[in-house]
Amino acid sequence: MARLESAELDLDVWPEPLPPPYPELQRRVKGVHGLLTLITDRIDAPLLDAAGPQLRVVSQMAVGVDNIDLAACTARGIPVGHTPGVLSDAVADLTIGLMIATARRFFEAHADMRAGRWTTWDPMGWTGPDLHGSTVGIIGLGRIGRAVARRLQGFNVRILYHNRHPSLHADALGATYVPLDTLLAESDFVSLHCPYTPETHHLINARALSLMKPTAILINTARGGVVDQDALLHALRSGEIWAAGLDVFTPEPLPPDHPLLALPNVVALPHIGSASIATRIKMAQMAVDNLLAGLAGQRLPHCANPEVYARA
Repeated sequence: MARLESAELDLDVWPEPLPPPYPELQRRVKGVHGLLTLITDRIDAPLLDAAGPQLRVVSQMAVGVDNIDLAACTARGIPVGHTPGVLSDAVADLTIGLMIATARRFFEAHADMRAGRWTTWDPMGWTGPDLHGSTVGIIGLGRIGRAVARRLQGFNVRILYHNRHPSLHADALGATYVPLDTLLAESDFVSLHCPYTPETHHLINARALSLMKPTAILINTARGGVVDQDALLHALRSGEIWAAGLDVFTPEPLPPDHPLLALPNVVALPHIGSASIATRIKMAQMAVDNLLAGLAGQRLPHCANPEVYARA
């Protein structure tokens, strides 16, 4: 905010902790030259039309842009900024944390301890599977997937991965490319790091879950829509898979009475994958860099729709 204020811009800042309702956002964007958005803001064709033809840039403080209609922005010549790379390590750290917390039942054991249910040392009390020596399947070996794979090398695991295409980085990471069905069937942990697109919508559905081991753990730090949440709920309740560690949901925020949150074999976090202080500050700085570049008519340092420049 200090940088934006020092740039002597005419700022309209939404002051509330919750995102602006869509009709309010439509009203307030009229005549603006730039938008700095969060993943909670829906940026679609009607909103762009409400803003007007003078809109020069949309800058999002996030890597993912599934809340933004990129095609509509490109058609109007509007570059969309995002913040790739900066949060890879923070999300990878959280992913490893979720793997261990879910497998070793940290939250369940903590709740039992606070409730007075820890009465003695039990030889099989709160036991779970090991991460070390296991087989981990990574779906999406992009920046975050590779950062997870690097961390997993210290756990002596077998790493499988699935991408649209084999990765040039896989050999250095000790990762083996396999078809998706093979990854699901052989992995003890399945970790999702693919973008949310029409092709990955409900990629993990009832069929996919049925292929997983009954001892397997699903980890999702990507986007909620990659998983069919109803199918996951059934799989967890029925013992089709052992547990899930989740940082993303559909919808967000997930209602506190959602049945997923009542399951003892679910570790649920409120979308905090990038929530380290240094990471969030860097994301904000990158979002401002993109915004100021777009307002000045310069190429965005980090553009989610670079094809927009081919139209010029």
